[in-house]
Amino acid sequence: MTENAQPVFSIEKIYVKDLSLEVPNAPQVFLERETPQINVQLRTEGKGINDGLFEIVLTVTVSAELPESKTVFLVEVAQAGVFQIRNIPQEDLEPVMMVGCPNILFPYAREAVSDAITRAGFQPVVLAPVNFDALYQQQREQAAAQPGEVPVQ
Repeated sequence: MTENAQPVFSIEKIYVKDLSLEVPNAPQVFLERETPQINVQLRTEGKGINDGLFEIVLTVTVSAELPESKTVFLVEVAQAGVFQIRNIPQEDLEPVMMVGCPNILFPYAREAVSDAITRAGFQPVVLAPVNFDALYQQQREQAAAQPGEVPVQ
């Protein structure tokens, strides 16, 4: 990094990379009166695609199950973005990719999840805000506690 180069961070493109919806027990599941248990999982991946350009993919998986382990629905959205990230110190690059970028992508993923669930005939699931900084710190602590494993890149 040169002495007077200004840091650059910009969104080049935001897109849905993958979207999957399953309702394996339809139509019987629509007759159920019990409230399903909603489970949410998040995963963030990042990779360089060109000089200073990075693809960040936030994958959100939402499943709903009834008490007897009957799946009501399963939705997985891989919300992606291409970000230009330049002139940022190497030690700050990973936090930008794993905290800053997912914060930008999450509202788009939340909308895609809610829309898919609604189109499947269910009440929308509105995902609560996520503290990506806390998740990142937790991942770093887990990686440090498990020698020999490489932290998420």
